[in-house]
Amino acid sequence: TPPAGPAAAPAAQSAEPTDPAGPTDQYRIPAYPAAERAVRALSEAVKYAQWRREADEPGRVHEYDDIDESGAAGRIEELLAKDGDPRGATLAPDDAHELLARYGIHVRQALPAPDPDAAVAAARAIGYPVALKTTAPHLRHRADLGGVRLDLTGEEQLRRAYQELTDLFGGPAELRPVVQGMVPRGVDTVVRAVIDPAAGAVLSFGLAGAASELLGDTAHRLVPVTDREANSLVRSIRTAPLLFGWRGSAPVDTPALEELLQRVSRLVDDHPEVVGVSLEPVVVAQRGLSVLGASVRLAPPPARDDLGPRTLPGY
Repeated sequence: TPPAGPAAAPAAQSAEPTDPAGPTDQYRIPAYPAAERAVRALSEAVKYAQWRREADEPGRVHEYDDIDESGAAGRIEELLAKDGDPRGATLAPDDAHELLARYGIHVRQALPAPDPDAAVAAARAIGYPVALKTTAPHLRHRADLGGVRLDLTGEEQLRRAYQELTDLFGGPAELRPVVQGMVPRGVDTVVRAVIDPAAGAVLSFGLAGAASELLGDTAHRLVPVTDREANSLVRSIRTAPLLFGWRGSAPVDTPALEELLQRVSRLVDDHPEVVGVSLEPVVVAQRGLSVLGASVRLAPPPARDDLGPRTLPGY
């Protein structure tokens, strides 16, 4: 369906062109009372032409050799049977990470740190440098509040950071700290998929933090997402220049990001029981990306099986 379409026709009406030629003339040249209205009409015509090109070349849904669709289906059935709640449930982190891994989506390991000694042991197992994070809901993904300490290179730094966190925010039982290995620096992004009652499965993308939460700078596409749609999704947010070398910064690995979007789309499209996926943050570096946090929600499939994008007759 065109965005507001056809886009070109409303633009001409709203611009209120005046036609100096008679209505019976063979060739009619629109004239506008102001240059701004002419530019607006031309802009809408360009958008419409672009939409037509994309509609003619929708792209393809990529196949990945490492996807274990049947294994994921069996695991989803087990998890739903174990939970038994007809409303569904959010998976435990280990179960969510295992399910995502069957679709080639690997979440960076994070080990619980209920006390300073456990944090040190976790850091030794992972290898320095590490990050110390709180996973309490009110502090999760809030580096601006001081709930995340990065680039801890040794035991002394780690113990000091642990003490600072507990002094500022409360005891370990409340903060639920974890230790995670450091990853290459990049741009923090968010990838989500949900089931919309009206539209069906929807894939969303935006930058992490204020850009998405405060300004609503998030883009959406219907599942299944093609390679062309994944490409346009990454570029359609207003803050997209941050991914492509804005003000001299290094461009990040957008092909890896587009692949991740398509893998999440495949997971949701293949399994209607997956009613919610949230990957946050996804740090996209110059080469590759790292998924640092993930949650998955399962629910029995809906009674209707006609949710999602519709195919028009003849296509």
